[in-house]
Amino acid sequence: MKYPIGIQEFEKIIKGNYVYVDKTALIYKLVTEGSIYFLSRPRRFGKSLLVSTLEAYFKGRKELFQGLAIDDLETEWAEHPVFHLDFNGEDYTKPGTLEKVIENFLSVQESIYGRNPLDQTTGSRFMGVLQAAHQKTGKRAVVLIDEYDKPLLDVLDTGISTTVDGERRLLEEHHRNILKGFYSVFKSADRNLQFVLLTGVTKFSQVSVFSGFNQPKDISMDPRYEALCGITEEELYQYFPAPIERLAVQYKCSVPQMKERLKKEYDGYHFSDVLTDIYNPFSILNVFDSNRINDYWFKTGTPTYLIRLLNHTQENLNELTGKYYDPSEFIDYKADVEMPLPMIYQSGYLTIKDYNMDMNTYLLDFPNNEVKKGFVTMVANDYLKSKNLAGGWARDLVDALKSADLERFRKLLTSFLADIPYTMRRKETERERERYFHYTFYLLMRMVSCYTVYTEKQQSEGRVDCIVETPNYIYIFEFKLDGTADEALAQIEEKGYARPYAADPRPLYRIGVSFSSETGTVSDWEVKNPDLQ
Repeated sequence: MKYPIGIQEFEKIIKGNYVYVDKTALIYKLVTEGSIYFLSRPRRFGKSLLVSTLEAYFKGRKELFQGLAIDDLETEWAEHPVFHLDFNGEDYTKPGTLEKVIENFLSVQESIYGRNPLDQTTGSRFMGVLQAAHQKTGKRAVVLIDEYDKPLLDVLDTGISTTVDGERRLLEEHHRNILKGFYSVFKSADRNLQFVLLTGVTKFSQVSVFSGFNQPKDISMDPRYEALCGITEEELYQYFPAPIERLAVQYKCSVPQMKERLKKEYDGYHFSDVLTDIYNPFSILNVFDSNRINDYWFKTGTPTYLIRLLNHTQENLNELTGKYYDPSEFIDYKADVEMPLPMIYQSGYLTIKDYNMDMNTYLLDFPNNEVKKGFVTMVANDYLKSKNLAGGWARDLVDALKSADLERFRKLLTSFLADIPYTMRRKETERERERYFHYTFYLLMRMVSCYTVYTEKQQSEGRVDCIVETPNYIYIFEFKLDGTADEALAQIEEKGYARPYAADPRPLYRIGVSFSSETGTVSDWEVKNPDLQ
């Protein structure tokens, strides 16, 4: 079996006999039930392959679709003029790059269909070439724009400026204005358009590029097209039984156990209230190709724009995850509102985990272990600026919890906190200092992604600072700032934090921890062992 890793061209996949998860029935539904769409999906989720497949379809390449679902559905295979614009592959932090990409695109199309000399602006030239293509071919045009938002994400919140008409402007604002003028063409070119699809990571709204473009149907959360990109659980078991069996042999476990492990590592994406399980296609294909479980997706790109947004808005991950939201709070990123949640969700670092039909609200949290571990580690390294690499430290911490070596755990935690620069933990008020230590511990424990970790877990008699569940042990942590470990242990007992685990056969450790605001690390530590209960 050949895996199309890094291959985004439909023709190459088909002719090269690479495995192709057949999405053509959904594609046929898409092209026959609407005409102008917008689709948001995380990077490396198959958006470019979808665009390439649509291009082949609208060019009438029937031979490429033999044996696929659409072969039994489509009868005409009409050929349309296709305008495919891909914003990938360029660095838009350099002023003038966006203008060059659009200019090259228009010049190529004008060399085919001609140019009206009266058309001078970007918008009028685009409108003119769409009309010319319609007139010349007798068929309406198809416009496919891949990663429409990359020119915006590259410069988002960077402060990079450029000179426009003798005035200094933020490059972010300049790019929005260019794209707004370019995309506004769709508003008045309907008679020349057969089909339009824009893909990207983030949907910008209000003062952004869609303000002059109100026609596209956003199918990003449409249950009918939830599985248009990515691999569903049903598809995973249908197309890849042999690779799963091979992995099970490699890791010396049963096939059901391997399926469960793959689910924890790479599943968990949901893009509608139907909650269809979607696996990350890039990670899954890499796992099968290498026969190794690893963090493939996260290593392909660092979401620096998200770190910039989090730093700028002073939002903490623990204040964003595991909560229910109205869809208006995370569907559109509003350039004039300082709220990173939509960007984090649409980039694939948070996903829908539950839906409350009565309230029309969605629970957002990390999709799987791969994303949780990678993103939290990156945020922790940026927030804490420790000399130690948080990822390596986390592996040692996992080993300590696995064997209930709490003395080693204490030493690891103490040494890590001691390496954090004083400037990072310097806070003016007691509330800010307490918030810092709680968030620090949240980040550190969230990196222990292979275990079940609850932070600030609400119980009947109070909120537990942290609970860690491993296959063999349960740990209940309570923290005090400039207090004593005994006070923390007393609170665990008084509030009955261990009561929900009374029937659990696993040994339960109660751990009281005191942090010093002066030294920035652990000042007091007490453990109540299971045999002393």
